[in-house]
Amino acid sequence: MINHFPAWKNLMIVITLVIASIYALPNIYGEDPSVQISPLRGAAINNSLLSQVKTQLEANEVALLKAELSDSQVLLRFNNTNDQLKSADIIKATLGNNYVVALNLAPTTPQWLRSLNAAPMYLGLDLRGGVHFLLEVDMQAAEKQAVSRGAADMRQFLREKKLRYLSVIIKNSDILIKFRNPEIHDSAVSQLESQFRDWEFKQDSNASSTPTLTAKMSDEELKNIRDYAVQQNIITLKNRVNELGVAEPVIQRQGESRIVVELPGVQDTARAKEILGATATLEYHMVDTKHTVASASAGRVPVGSKLYNRRDGGQILLKKQVIVTGNEIVDASSGIEGDTGSAMVSVSLDGPGGKKMSKTTRENIGKPMAVVFIENRTDIKMIDGEPVRYKTVVEEVINVATIRGHFSNRFQTTGLDNSAEARDLALLLRAGALAAPIDIVEERTVGPSLGQDNIDKGFNSVMIGFVLVLIFMAIYYKTFGLFADIALAVNLVFIIAVLSLLQATLTLPGIAGIVLTVGMAVDANVLIFERIKEELKNGNSPQASIHAGYEKAFSTIADANITTLIAAIILFGFGTGPIKGFAITLSIGILTSMFTAIIGTRALVNLTYGNSQIEKLKI
Repeated sequence: MINHFPAWKNLMIVITLVIASIYALPNIYGEDPSVQISPLRGAAINNSLLSQVKTQLEANEVALLKAELSDSQVLLRFNNTNDQLKSADIIKATLGNNYVVALNLAPTTPQWLRSLNAAPMYLGLDLRGGVHFLLEVDMQAAEKQAVSRGAADMRQFLREKKLRYLSVIIKNSDILIKFRNPEIHDSAVSQLESQFRDWEFKQDSNASSTPTLTAKMSDEELKNIRDYAVQQNIITLKNRVNELGVAEPVIQRQGESRIVVELPGVQDTARAKEILGATATLEYHMVDTKHTVASASAGRVPVGSKLYNRRDGGQILLKKQVIVTGNEIVDASSGIEGDTGSAMVSVSLDGPGGKKMSKTTRENIGKPMAVVFIENRTDIKMIDGEPVRYKTVVEEVINVATIRGHFSNRFQTTGLDNSAEARDLALLLRAGALAAPIDIVEERTVGPSLGQDNIDKGFNSVMIGFVLVLIFMAIYYKTFGLFADIALAVNLVFIIAVLSLLQATLTLPGIAGIVLTVGMAVDANVLIFERIKEELKNGNSPQASIHAGYEKAFSTIADANITTLIAAIILFGFGTGPIKGFAITLSIGILTSMFTAIIGTRALVNLTYGNSQIEKLKI
């Protein structure tokens, strides 16, 4: 009984195969062209909205396949892309600007599979179609913002230490601090150097009569600011795109100042630009309660104040001095206030932001504070036949709340209309802060027809390679070759199941990894079968030859696969997007092929030959 598996091992193989089949199954179902409707600024998602949309679609003779209503969105499925595109225009005209109407491709996975969290693997931009953007981070703006913050912090520090200065001005990227006399200058130097360690201070030799101190940011801090600007913008873009429902975006750094954004499945380029352009910055200001909006609107804006538009209509007068910005917000979440039951947003600030907020709230209890949303938009105009980019800045007040008590790093923003508005505000606070402005420098659209063509070619390459290997193994190794063919088919199921479970993104290089795995997966069986043939030639019995073939070939198989796996891990660690996709599918294929080629085929051989007396093997 040397070629016999215990019952538990056979049961483990069966259970593993069943689970893999279930989680690979969603990939055989297609996708429906769909339109996704999400609320903005407190808009409601309910049956009334759904009925309104259905009525408009029926009036325009657009066939609706299915409608799905949830708490956060409406998903409309259609038979074809023509109905999808036509319906999107109708819905946008019907609902106005209070809703996000986005094109998407919705999986048709049955409910019983979805209840098991079984979902198809994501397809990359080259397979599914979508949009590709290359964004440039404005490094000069990032440095300028850092210098401005430094000047404000130094001005505040000198006031707190009661070191009287004449002025603190910014010249290029330096900060010039002028003092009344040399004694104050000398005292300020040591204290500023101990407080602002990332700045280099030196006396301005050109200032003959007025003692002047020049503060210059260190090279290391400048590098940190540039890196932070890119990394923070990447996080911001990921948060905004993820929370707006774009599935599996690719957002990664390219070089020192650029970010690549790929949105698979997004067919509406204008909507994708809107998603990226919606990321902006936030500022907290005190409301100017000493003057009226009417007087400011008449052209008499007080010194130190500025007139802003409110998102809900009207205008409001705010102090120009910024308390904290969105860059200093660590986290934000929506919820319900315990005392009143009204909607609120809980905000967390970093250390410097907490100190400034603490000082402001201590001195202004009972006064209103406003949140200003500042959006940087980049538009293109054709001038003399050439596209010219220009920037516009839109500033609007999204919330005004009264300071109820002293707080610093953590506080609540109340006075919101409902929980939906609180969720929207939390999203803006969490993901709305860009460390520096961004510009779209390159834009490409991959149509779904091109993506389908890539899918068909990739599928055909896998099938052709798969069938050729099946034919060769069946002819050359006969019955044992059929065992290897079954293991190879199961290996493909395992690869697809693992990719689906991990919700990995399959790209063309990923398909190349699967094709390579199909060829490599039978290597282990070739080594085992050749070893069995050698044992038979040496006069061993069929049962002993089978046992020796699997036992003695295992170390060689393990060595070959481990070295290939190491190479795949290195490719994943040091490669970029396409290389990573190839490395992932190759790594998964190596691990699954070890299981199917060694344990899977051994189970089939044991079931066929293990319990019988045989004189000759068909190999």
